[in-house]
Amino acid sequence: MKLVFAGTPEVAVPSLTALAGTDHEIVSVITRADAPLGRKRTLTPSPVAQAATERGYPVLKTNRLDAEATDIISALQPDLGVIVAYGGIVREPLLSVPRLGWINLHFSILPRWRGASPVQRAVLAGDELTGAAVFQLVPELDAGAVFGSFSRPVGAHSTSGILLEELSHRGADLLLRVVDELAAGTAVAVPQTGEVTLAPKLVREDARIDFGRPAASVYSHIRGVTPEPGAFTTVNGAVLKLLEVAPSALEPHLPAGTILQLDKAVLVGTQTEPLVLLRVQPAGKTAMTANDWWRGVGAESVTAS
Repeated sequence: MKLVFAGTPEVAVPSLTALAGTDHEIVSVITRADAPLGRKRTLTPSPVAQAATERGYPVLKTNRLDAEATDIISALQPDLGVIVAYGGIVREPLLSVPRLGWINLHFSILPRWRGASPVQRAVLAGDELTGAAVFQLVPELDAGAVFGSFSRPVGAHSTSGILLEELSHRGADLLLRVVDELAAGTAVAVPQTGEVTLAPKLVREDARIDFGRPAASVYSHIRGVTPEPGAFTTVNGAVLKLLEVAPSALEPHLPAGTILQLDKAVLVGTQTEPLVLLRVQPAGKTAMTANDWWRGVGAESVTAS
């Protein structure tokens, strides 16, 4: 088949790579425009743009699938559109341009966590399972019938970044299977059933940690926003990023938000037992171990807020 592929971040690259290794023809790769990255704000192509360019595919960089993009894609006469984390909405008339419409690899067990941040929201909510699904794109958000899916345990210590990395590779295998079944005319889509929950995009303030909650909830929060948008708190009025945290085998009672060192472990209090800070990043500095950071604090204890 002639395929149009739309995707932007690193998690979409395994799907593009998987499709590149087939007999299907990728006639265009659509991705978002170059974005400023780093301290120098250098305009940088998306991971998908870089992967597509390396393989010699035509790349359309656009943040909106508007009339101009629709005309460009229509001229290619694709059989199928494939979307993996593109970061934009496909509307009519573009939705009906490919002969078989569009399919989407989504990183959740639909209809749970429809939206932009499904894995992060699953971890934040303390879900036991996450997964991925390939479904038919329809005008309603992530509501189309499902061609295939799989699930896996969230795990007690996985961050959303770790989970997304694994799901991106397993999801690519699932996507490839569905594309082949569509080409063969054997694909079967099943309507979604069950309770619908939404996963809106996370913003920076969603990553501010409230230590007044139970330790398990705080731990899930930190894992859910790692690596993006990145867990943080403030200490003495300065932002402190929390890069790696773990449950504590020590169980002293600490007031919520109190940070101190005990038996060479830097602990932070919650509503229940404390957590151990392992790696942090103070404002304006590079990442470091929590013990290195603590040596520079120069106090018996501080309070995170």
